[in-house]
Amino acid sequence: MPIDATQPYDDQNIFAKILRGEIPNRTVYEDEWALAFHDINPQAPEHVLVIPKGAYVCWDDFSAKASDAEIAGFVRAVGHVARTMGLVEPGYRLLANTGLDAHQEVPHLHVHIFGGKPLGPMLMR
Repeated sequence: MPIDATQPYDDQNIFAKILRGEIPNRTVYEDEWALAFHDINPQAPEHVLVIPKGAYVCWDDFSAKASDAEIAGFVRAVGHVARTMGLVEPGYRLLANTGLDAHQEVPHLHVHIFGGKPLGPMLMR
């Protein structure tokens, strides 16, 4: 069910539990700013989620409240994961849903990295 991105951070969401080690994951990368792991319901041959370690509901929340170091660290982590996975060539897609209209399902900022095949057009009219 989509979430309202204007709501306060819920520390019981699945990604918060993953960050606390309460739920296992298949980690791809971790540093002080971010955790990247395989999606449990992949939508492409390569489908990894990258989440910041801070408590941010969505991109809007993160861009307004995160420190410069957190923002730089998170963006660098996303790029590092894509490069490490060999997705820069032939290409990959990044997706971050925010709010109800975008169908955001987990109230913790996360970026999907999709790759491993031609992905087709972004949106259908």
